[in-house]
Amino acid sequence: MHKNLKIALLSILVIFAGIGLLFTGVFVAMQFGLLNVRGSILERNSFFTETTSAEAGVASASCVDQGSTTCTWSETPEWLVVAGGLEKDAQVIARVAQETGVDARLIAAVVVPEQIRFFTAEREVFKRYFEPLKILGSLSKFSLGVSGIKQDTARLVEIYANDPASPFYPGPGASELLAYSPDVRDQDAELFLRLTNEKDHYYSYLYTALYLKEVMAQWERAGFPLDTETDTDVLVTLFNIGFTNSVPKENPGPGGASITVGDTSYLFGTLGAAFYHSDELVSVFAR
Repeated sequence: MHKNLKIALLSILVIFAGIGLLFTGVFVAMQFGLLNVRGSILERNSFFTETTSAEAGVASASCVDQGSTTCTWSETPEWLVVAGGLEKDAQVIARVAQETGVDARLIAAVVVPEQIRFFTAEREVFKRYFEPLKILGSLSKFSLGVSGIKQDTARLVEIYANDPASPFYPGPGASELLAYSPDVRDQDAELFLRLTNEKDHYYSYLYTALYLKEVMAQWERAGFPLDTETDTDVLVTLFNIGFTNSVPKENPGPGGASITVGDTSYLFGTLGAAFYHSDELVSVFAR
Protein backbone atom coordinates (compact mmCIF):
# COMPACT_ATOMS: atom_id res chain seq x y z
CA MET A 1 0.00 0.00 0.00
CA HIS A 2 2.81 2.37 0.95
CA LYS A 3 4.62 1.46 -2.25
CA ASN A 4 1.55 2.17 -4.38
CA LEU A 5 1.07 5.56 -2.74
CA LYS A 6 4.68 6.42 -3.40
CA ILE A 7 4.32 5.47 -7.05
CA ALA A 8 1.15 7.56 -7.37
CA LEU A 9 2.78 10.61 -5.80
CA LEU A 10 5.82 10.18 -8.03
CA SER A 11 3.58 9.97 -11.11
CA ILE A 12 1.79 13.18 -10.14
CA LEU A 13 5.14 14.88 -9.63
CA VAL A 14 6.33 13.77 -13.06
CA ILE A 15 3.12 15.06 -14.68
CA PHE A 16 3.43 18.49 -13.09
CA ALA A 17 7.10 18.61 -14.00
CA GLY A 18 6.18 17.82 -17.58
CA ILE A 19 3.59 20.61 -17.63
CA GLY A 20 6.14 23.02 -16.23
CA LEU A 21 8.64 21.96 -18.88
CA LEU A 22 6.03 22.46 -21.61
CA PHE A 23 5.22 26.01 -20.53
CA THR A 24 8.92 26.80 -20.18
CA GLY A 25 9.45 25.55 -23.71
CA VAL A 26 6.55 27.64 -24.99
CA PHE A 27 7.96 30.72 -23.27
CA VAL A 28 11.38 30.20 -24.85
CA ALA A 29 9.81 29.56 -28.26
CA MET A 30 7.78 32.77 -27.86
CA GLN A 31 10.95 34.79 -27.44
CA PHE A 32 12.46 33.44 -30.65
CA GLY A 33 9.25 33.51 -32.71
CA LEU A 34 9.32 29.75 -33.21
CA LEU A 35 5.54 29.46 -32.83
CA ASN A 36 4.63 31.89 -35.60
CA VAL A 37 3.45 29.18 -37.95
CA ARG A 38 1.46 29.55 -41.13
CA GLY A 39 -2.18 30.30 -40.39
CA SER A 40 -1.76 31.69 -36.89
CA ILE A 41 -3.73 34.79 -35.92
CA LEU A 42 -0.68 37.04 -35.97
CA GLU A 43 0.48 35.63 -39.29
CA ARG A 44 -2.82 36.07 -41.10
CA ASN A 45 -3.29 39.60 -39.79
CA SER A 46 0.24 40.78 -40.64
CA PHE A 47 -0.92 41.84 -44.10
CA PHE A 48 -3.14 44.48 -42.52
CA THR A 49 -0.41 45.91 -40.32
CA GLU A 50 1.90 46.84 -43.16
CA THR A 51 0.94 50.53 -43.18
CA THR A 52 3.33 53.40 -42.88
CA SER A 53 3.97 55.02 -39.52
CA ALA A 54 2.87 58.32 -41.01
CA GLU A 55 -0.55 56.87 -41.86
CA ALA A 56 -0.89 55.42 -38.38
CA GLY A 57 -0.11 58.83 -36.93
CA VAL A 58 -2.95 60.41 -38.87
CA ALA A 59 -5.47 57.93 -37.46
CA SER A 60 -4.13 58.29 -33.94
CA ALA A 61 -4.21 62.08 -34.06
CA SER A 62 -7.83 62.06 -35.17
CA CYS A 63 -8.97 60.86 -31.79
CA VAL A 64 -6.59 59.18 -29.37
CA ASP A 65 -3.77 61.74 -29.40
CA GLN A 66 -6.23 64.59 -29.05
CA GLY A 67 -7.18 63.43 -25.58
CA SER A 68 -10.51 61.79 -26.35
CA THR A 69 -11.25 58.66 -24.34
CA THR A 70 -14.03 57.45 -26.61
CA CYS A 71 -13.74 57.12 -30.38
CA THR A 72 -16.07 55.82 -33.04
CA TRP A 73 -14.68 52.84 -34.95
CA SER A 74 -13.73 55.00 -37.96
CA GLU A 75 -11.61 57.33 -35.81
CA THR A 76 -9.32 54.65 -34.42
CA PRO A 77 -5.82 53.59 -35.52
CA GLU A 78 -7.18 50.04 -35.90
CA TRP A 79 -9.57 51.16 -38.61
CA LEU A 80 -6.83 52.86 -40.62
CA VAL A 81 -4.82 49.65 -40.60
CA VAL A 82 -7.79 47.59 -41.76
CA ALA A 83 -8.68 50.19 -44.41
CA GLY A 84 -5.16 50.05 -45.81
CA GLY A 85 -5.34 46.27 -46.10
CA LEU A 86 -8.72 46.35 -47.83
CA GLU A 87 -7.43 48.90 -50.32
CA LYS A 88 -4.53 46.60 -51.16
CA ASP A 89 -6.97 43.75 -51.75
CA ALA A 90 -9.51 45.80 -53.70
CA GLN A 91 -8.80 44.09 -57.01
CA VAL A 92 -9.07 40.56 -55.70
CA ILE A 93 -12.27 41.42 -53.82
CA ALA A 94 -13.70 42.91 -57.03
CA ARG A 95 -12.78 39.71 -58.87
CA VAL A 96 -14.54 37.55 -56.29
CA ALA A 97 -17.59 39.82 -56.36
CA GLN A 98 -17.81 39.49 -60.13
CA GLU A 99 -17.42 35.71 -60.04
CA THR A 100 -19.93 35.11 -57.26
CA GLY A 101 -22.41 37.95 -57.66
CA VAL A 102 -21.90 38.96 -54.02
CA ASP A 103 -21.49 42.69 -53.39
CA ALA A 104 -17.83 43.65 -52.94
CA ARG A 105 -18.67 46.08 -50.14
CA LEU A 106 -20.55 43.33 -48.29
CA ILE A 107 -17.50 41.07 -48.51
CA ALA A 108 -15.38 43.87 -47.08
CA ALA A 109 -18.01 44.48 -44.38
CA VAL A 110 -17.40 40.97 -43.04
CA VAL A 111 -13.64 41.50 -42.91
CA VAL A 112 -13.85 44.81 -41.00
CA PRO A 113 -15.19 43.50 -37.66
CA GLU A 114 -13.13 40.32 -37.91
CA GLN A 115 -9.85 42.19 -38.28
CA ILE A 116 -10.69 44.87 -35.72
CA ARG A 117 -11.71 42.17 -33.24
CA PHE A 118 -8.32 40.51 -33.41
CA PHE A 119 -6.45 43.79 -33.21
CA THR A 120 -8.26 44.68 -30.00
CA ALA A 121 -8.84 41.28 -28.33
CA GLU A 122 -7.22 40.75 -24.94
CA ARG A 123 -6.66 37.10 -25.84
CA GLU A 124 -4.20 38.01 -28.61
CA VAL A 125 -1.18 36.75 -26.69
CA PHE A 126 -2.88 33.45 -25.97
CA LYS A 127 -3.93 32.97 -29.56
CA ARG A 128 -0.54 34.01 -30.89
CA TYR A 129 1.50 31.53 -28.89
CA PHE A 130 -0.80 28.66 -28.00
CA GLU A 131 -2.92 28.44 -31.13
CA PRO A 132 -0.05 26.95 -33.19
CA LEU A 133 0.25 24.08 -30.70
CA LYS A 134 -3.42 23.22 -31.12
CA ILE A 135 -3.34 23.53 -34.92
CA LEU A 136 -1.42 20.26 -34.94
CA GLY A 137 -4.36 18.55 -33.28
CA SER A 138 -7.30 20.05 -35.16
CA LEU A 139 -7.08 22.53 -38.00
CA SER A 140 -10.85 22.84 -38.25
CA LYS A 141 -11.28 24.72 -34.95
CA PHE A 142 -9.29 27.81 -35.83
CA SER A 143 -10.06 30.97 -37.75
CA LEU A 144 -8.10 31.17 -40.98
CA GLY A 145 -7.59 33.77 -43.67
CA VAL A 146 -8.30 37.47 -43.58
CA SER A 147 -11.99 36.91 -42.81
CA GLY A 148 -11.33 34.41 -40.02
CA ILE A 149 -13.30 31.59 -41.60
CA LYS A 150 -12.91 28.18 -39.96
CA GLN A 151 -11.74 25.24 -42.04
CA ASP A 152 -14.78 23.11 -41.21
CA THR A 153 -17.01 26.03 -42.26
CA ALA A 154 -15.11 26.33 -45.55
CA ARG A 155 -15.59 22.60 -46.08
CA LEU A 156 -19.35 23.04 -45.63
CA VAL A 157 -19.27 25.85 -48.19
CA GLU A 158 -17.82 23.32 -50.65
CA ILE A 159 -20.37 20.65 -49.75
CA TYR A 160 -23.35 22.96 -50.17
CA ALA A 161 -21.99 24.32 -53.45
CA ASN A 162 -22.07 20.78 -54.82
CA ASP A 163 -25.49 19.78 -53.47
CA PRO A 164 -28.51 21.12 -55.41
CA ALA A 165 -30.78 19.51 -52.81
CA SER A 166 -29.33 21.56 -49.95
CA PRO A 167 -31.24 24.64 -48.74
CA PHE A 168 -27.86 26.40 -48.83
CA TYR A 169 -27.20 25.57 -52.50
CA PRO A 170 -26.01 28.86 -54.09
CA GLY A 171 -26.81 27.89 -57.67
CA PRO A 172 -24.69 26.71 -60.60
CA GLY A 173 -21.13 27.94 -61.02
CA ALA A 174 -20.00 27.95 -57.41
CA SER A 175 -18.76 24.37 -57.46
CA GLU A 176 -16.50 25.12 -60.41
CA LEU A 177 -14.91 28.03 -58.54
CA LEU A 178 -14.11 25.73 -55.61
CA ALA A 179 -13.04 22.68 -57.61
CA TYR A 180 -9.67 21.10 -56.83
CA SER A 181 -7.11 20.09 -59.40
CA PRO A 182 -7.27 16.35 -60.21
CA ASP A 183 -3.74 15.88 -58.90
CA VAL A 184 -4.67 17.08 -55.39
CA ARG A 185 -4.71 14.01 -53.12
CA ASP A 186 -5.29 15.67 -49.75
CA GLN A 187 -8.09 18.21 -50.08
CA ASP A 188 -7.99 19.13 -46.38
CA ALA A 189 -4.34 20.10 -46.65
CA GLU A 190 -5.02 21.97 -49.88
CA LEU A 191 -7.96 23.81 -48.31
CA PHE A 192 -5.74 24.91 -45.44
CA LEU A 193 -3.20 26.25 -47.93
CA ARG A 194 -5.94 28.06 -49.82
CA LEU A 195 -7.15 29.86 -46.71
CA THR A 196 -3.72 30.75 -45.34
CA ASN A 197 -1.99 31.95 -48.50
CA GLU A 198 -0.31 35.14 -47.30
CA LYS A 199 0.49 36.44 -50.78
CA ASP A 200 -2.89 35.87 -52.40
CA HIS A 201 -6.13 36.23 -50.45
CA TYR A 202 -8.35 35.13 -53.34
CA TYR A 203 -9.66 31.95 -51.73
CA SER A 204 -10.13 33.62 -48.37
CA TYR A 205 -12.51 36.11 -49.98
CA LEU A 206 -14.06 33.47 -52.25
CA TYR A 207 -15.14 31.22 -49.39
CA THR A 208 -16.39 34.28 -47.52
CA ALA A 209 -18.49 35.42 -50.46
CA LEU A 210 -19.93 31.97 -51.12
CA TYR A 211 -20.79 31.56 -47.45
CA LEU A 212 -22.83 34.76 -47.69
CA LYS A 213 -24.43 33.60 -50.92
CA GLU A 214 -25.36 30.27 -49.39
CA VAL A 215 -27.07 31.70 -46.30
CA MET A 216 -28.90 34.16 -48.53
CA ALA A 217 -30.11 31.21 -50.61
CA GLN A 218 -31.25 29.42 -47.44
CA TRP A 219 -33.24 32.39 -46.17
CA GLU A 220 -34.82 33.05 -49.56
CA ARG A 221 -35.95 29.42 -49.88
CA ALA A 222 -37.45 29.67 -46.40
CA GLY A 223 -39.49 32.71 -47.46
CA PHE A 224 -37.41 35.33 -45.65
CA PRO A 225 -35.13 36.87 -48.30
CA LEU A 226 -32.28 39.05 -47.08
CA ASP A 227 -31.36 42.24 -48.88
CA THR A 228 -27.72 43.32 -49.00
CA GLU A 229 -28.60 46.97 -48.41
CA THR A 230 -31.24 46.69 -45.71
CA ASP A 231 -30.13 43.48 -43.97
CA THR A 232 -26.38 44.06 -43.93
CA ASP A 233 -26.14 43.66 -40.16
CA VAL A 234 -27.96 40.33 -40.32
CA LEU A 235 -25.74 38.97 -43.09
CA VAL A 236 -22.56 39.97 -41.28
CA THR A 237 -23.95 38.41 -38.11
CA LEU A 238 -24.73 35.16 -39.92
CA PHE A 239 -21.14 34.96 -41.10
CA ASN A 240 -19.94 35.33 -37.52
CA ILE A 241 -22.30 32.77 -35.95
CA GLY A 242 -22.00 30.01 -38.57
CA PHE A 243 -24.25 27.78 -40.65
CA THR A 244 -25.66 25.91 -37.65
CA ASN A 245 -27.07 29.08 -36.14
CA SER A 246 -28.50 30.39 -39.39
CA VAL A 247 -32.22 29.99 -38.70
CA PRO A 248 -34.48 31.89 -41.13
CA LYS A 249 -37.15 33.93 -39.37
CA GLU A 250 -39.13 37.13 -39.59
CA ASN A 251 -37.56 40.42 -38.44
CA PRO A 252 -34.05 39.18 -37.57
CA GLY A 253 -31.67 41.53 -35.79
CA PRO A 254 -27.92 42.01 -35.52
CA GLY A 255 -25.79 39.91 -33.19
CA GLY A 256 -22.49 38.09 -33.01
CA ALA A 257 -19.40 38.68 -30.93
CA SER A 258 -19.02 41.86 -28.90
CA ILE A 259 -16.14 44.04 -30.09
CA THR A 260 -14.78 47.04 -28.20
CA VAL A 261 -12.71 49.55 -30.13
CA GLY A 262 -12.02 53.13 -29.12
CA ASP A 263 -13.81 52.41 -25.83
CA THR A 264 -17.02 51.87 -27.78
CA SER A 265 -18.68 48.44 -27.91
CA TYR A 266 -20.28 47.02 -31.05
CA LEU A 267 -21.86 43.74 -32.02
CA PHE A 268 -20.06 41.96 -34.85
CA GLY A 269 -23.00 42.47 -37.20
CA THR A 270 -23.51 46.09 -36.17
CA LEU A 271 -19.88 47.00 -36.78
CA GLY A 272 -19.86 45.40 -40.22
CA ALA A 273 -23.05 47.22 -41.16
CA ALA A 274 -21.67 50.49 -39.80
CA PHE A 275 -18.82 50.22 -42.27
CA TYR A 276 -21.11 49.20 -45.13
CA HIS A 277 -23.40 52.21 -44.70
CA SER A 278 -20.61 54.69 -44.00
CA ASP A 279 -18.68 56.82 -46.47
CA GLU A 280 -15.44 54.97 -45.68
CA LEU A 281 -13.74 53.52 -48.79
CA VAL A 282 -16.74 54.29 -51.01
CA SER A 283 -14.39 55.14 -53.84
CA VAL A 284 -12.98 51.61 -53.57
CA PHE A 285 -16.09 49.62 -52.65
CA ALA A 286 -19.13 51.44 -53.97
CA ARG A 287 -22.59 50.87 -52.52
